Order: sequence, then structure tokens, then C-alpha cells
Amino acid sequence: MSETRVVVTGSSKDAEAARAGARRRRWWGDVGWKYILAVVVLFFAAFPLVYVLSASLNPNGSLAASSALFSAFDPANYIALGESRYWVWFGNTLLIGGVTAVGSVLMGACGAYAFSRFRFSGRRASLTTLLVLQMFPQALAFIAIFLMLQTIGDVVPALGINSKIALICVYLGGALGANTFLMYGFFNTIPVEIDESAKIDGASHAQIFWRLIMPLVVPILAVVALLAFLAAFGDFILSKIILTSEDNWTLAVGMYQWVSNQLTSRWGLFAAGVVVAAVPVLALFFSLQKYIVGGLTQGSVKG
Repeated sequence: MSETRVVVTGSSKDAEAARAGARRRRWWGDVGWKYILAVVVLFFAAFPLVYVLSASLNPNGSLAASSALFSAFDPANYIALGESRYWVWFGNTLLIGGVTAVGSVLMGACGAYAFSRFRFSGRRASLTTLLVLQMFPQALAFIAIFLMLQTIGDVVPALGINSKIALICVYLGGALGANTFLMYGFFNTIPVEIDESAKIDGASHAQIFWRLIMPLVVPILAVVALLAFLAAFGDFILSKIILTSEDNWTLAVGMYQWVSNQLTSRWGLFAAGVVVAAVPVLALFFSLQKYIVGGLTQGSVKG
């Protein structure tokens, strides 16, 4: 009898171990590999940021001297920013990015409201044209933009080369089609019955737009504002072409001068400038984070 119990106990332990092994294999097959993938992705995403932060704290000024992470903790590069034109460029970038974001929201919202609520001749052709225009790369328009601004500047200097207003206008015009098309899908999710009820009560189109529709489409407004600000904040080519004076440069153009010459590259100062420039972008992103997912996905529900 005792031998039988030993055999039964041993077989039950083996079965339990086999079930535990099967559960582990099933867990690794269903969930576990996702954690490994997440760690790899997190490493590739975080390492450049950590490396830039480390380089910004290294006073040697070269990337070769920053191969060892956080080998030095010296704020000399951040202090040196105040001795350069960095904060002038920083203000120019915030001004251009902020005005571009606000203008993109207003112009895109007006266009999307018109396409969504009004029925007029050429409406479908206009929407198709907006979509087709976004397929062409912006690089095709650089020469045309430069020649156009050069010609306009002969008549209206405030809208010519080396004008921040001209750069803002170029940003607004370039993003109008994409923003309008993006907002159009979101505006279509707002029931038309809201407009009809307001019209019965005597509301005008302007009152419907500003008091009823705009508060309901805040998520897509936040997304468009964020995308427009990021595009203007990080743009280099258009800023380099249009802005020729050092006092009008943006961060992308100004900091490029620090590293454009390989013999006198100031990578530590460049890294410090990048870290400081990331602060307003992160602040804006986290403040609008709750709107981003809804603004990007809800407009695709109803077109």
C-alpha cells in the first residue's frame, strides 16, 4: 500500500510540474514576448535622449568625449546659452510656432465647417483637390516659395524674404489642406440636428460655429494645434530659406550654425540647447495628451 502511495504522489508532482511548464510556455507565447519587445523599444527610444542629456552636461564640447554616459556634471553649456543668441532664437521659434498653431486651428476649423455643413457647387472637387495636393512633397515648392516671396517683398517688404510673418503665412498655407481634411472627418461626427435646432431658435451660422460646434470639437483642435506647433518648431529648410538675418533665426537654423563646421563644432552647447528646447514641446504634449487619441481616431468613425 505504501509503495502505491509513493507512486501516486510522484506522478501527481510530475503532472503538476508539467502543467506549470505549460502555463509558463503559454504565458511567454501570449504575453511574455510583449514585455521583451517593450524593453527593446524603450531602450532604443530612451538611449538617444539619455545620450543627449549626458553630452549637454559634458563641458568638453565634443561627442567623442561624451562616450561614457554622465562622466561629467558641469552646467557650463547651459550657462553658455545665455551668452549666445539662443534665447532670441528661442523666442522667435515660440512666436512663429504659437501663431502658426492658432492660425492653423482657426483656418482649418472654418474650412472644415464649410465643407461639413454647407452644400455648394464644387464641394466634392475641392475636397479631392485638397487630398491630392497633400500627396506632393513639400520639397517641390521650395524654389517657388522663395521666388514668390522675393517678388512680393519688392512690393510689401513685411511679406518678403527675412520676414517672420512671411514664414508664418507659408506654414499656414502649407498645412491648410491637411488640417481641413483632418477636421472635416471630425466635424461630420457632430449631429446636424444640433445646427437645425439652433437655427429654429434664431441662431446664425457664426453663433452655431463658435458657441455650439467649436466646444464639441476641442479634441481635434488640440491635435491640429499640437501638430502645427511641432511642424513649425522643428522645421529647418523653410526657415533657412526665408529667414536670412541672425536676429530672425529660429532654433533649428541658429543651432545648426554651431555644428555646421566640423572644425569648430560645439556639440555640448548644441545638446544643451536641444534639452532646453524640448521643455515647451513636452509641456504642450502632456497638457494636450488627453485629447490626442480621441482627436486622431474619432474623426475616422464617420466621413
